[in-house]
Amino acid sequence: MLVCSCNFISEKEIEDTIISLLDEDCWQLIVPAKVYHAMEKRGRCCGCFPNVVDIIIRTTEEYHASRHSTEAEIFDFMTRLRQFHEENRRADIERRRKGHRAA
Repeated sequence: MLVCSCNFISEKEIEDTIISLLDEDCWQLIVPAKVYHAMEKRGRCCGCFPNVVDIIIRTTEEYHASRHSTEAEIFDFMTRLRQFHEENRRADIERRRKGHRAA
């Protein structure tokens, strides 16, 4: 099935890319931009990104189910994910200026 009509990317190509990324580090955070970068493509209209997120979630769940990941590994991953979120949240807050308004 064609997922991205701008770049002519199929669902199978996206799944294969996700699996190769997971083979490198099975607990890394995978986002659509990372998938596109690995395929040496870039999002143009980015209308396909919500579908790519669904494919990432489904493929990652299937990958970990086949590997029989333990609860301890999943807990450690969630801790790393929360830490990543907090670090980036702080960076966003620091970049904001009070009194600055977008037109």
